[in-house]
Amino acid sequence: MGSQASQTLINPQNGNLAFKLLPFEDGSYFDHVQRNNYYSLIWVMEGEGKVKADFAEYEFNKNSLFAFSPYQPFMFAARKIKGLAIHFHPDFFCIHKHQAEVACNGVLFNNIYQPPYIIIDDASASSLAILVEQMKVEMKNTALAQYEILVSYLKIFLITTSRLKAEQQPEVLKVMSDLKEPFILQTLKDAIEKDFKKKHSASDYAETLNISAKALAKITKGYFNKTLTELISERIIIEAKRELYLTKKTIKEIAYELGYEDEHYFSRFFKTNADISPQVYRETVGFGRGDSSNM
Repeated sequence: MGSQASQTLINPQNGNLAFKLLPFEDGSYFDHVQRNNYYSLIWVMEGEGKVKADFAEYEFNKNSLFAFSPYQPFMFAARKIKGLAIHFHPDFFCIHKHQAEVACNGVLFNNIYQPPYIIIDDASASSLAILVEQMKVEMKNTALAQYEILVSYLKIFLITTSRLKAEQQPEVLKVMSDLKEPFILQTLKDAIEKDFKKKHSASDYAETLNISAKALAKITKGYFNKTLTELISERIIIEAKRELYLTKKTIKEIAYELGYEDEHYFSRFFKTNADISPQVYRETVGFGRGDSSNM
């Protein structure tokens, strides 16, 4: 790829990043907690290290591709890495809108149940590198339909990498062959992602999916080895940790945003599921560490 400057398209309506290609020669861009309002694909071509994502830690080597959703916290502990990052805003390319064409939402992104990266083999690296070069050329081209062509290249990149992940982590697609209702678990995960701040009970999701609570409980337990209540609780706790870690919002504000009118009930729920109170969590690992006046 060579060492080249980054290229960025800005949304003229609001000044937000729309699409960006960022070659990097070290880990300095990502050595602190990221929480961006756009999707990030980070292709580490050389080097190794560790990455923290949603409070889990993973080791990685060269030829790893990471996929992070908007507002998902992550950071790298790796100085000698080289590669390329592709950032794109949901306004630029809405994955949900293109779900039928690019079935990558539950494979590459929004997947808190599998490691957030895949290995890029030599053959895939060659075809992805060609796509990136085409993107770079198009970024400099302000002619008609620039946006449509860039989206087409991005779509092919996402489909290619989603296929790789499906091959490398077949459990992601296990549901396709194992269940009579092949998309039910993906639909469930999408529903939890969309509604976890408002809907906290298993019966809410059974109703949304038009399936009996008993049948959904059996499927969920069989696939994830967790109850539906545990899945919902996990998602709420991850969001609560993000807010405690990255903002100065009060516990009461965070509780309310996550659908809890009673701050004390929320604190008990957090402690039951995270083995630590929200206050202590924030003081020991969060943004307001050592500054209890923000509580």
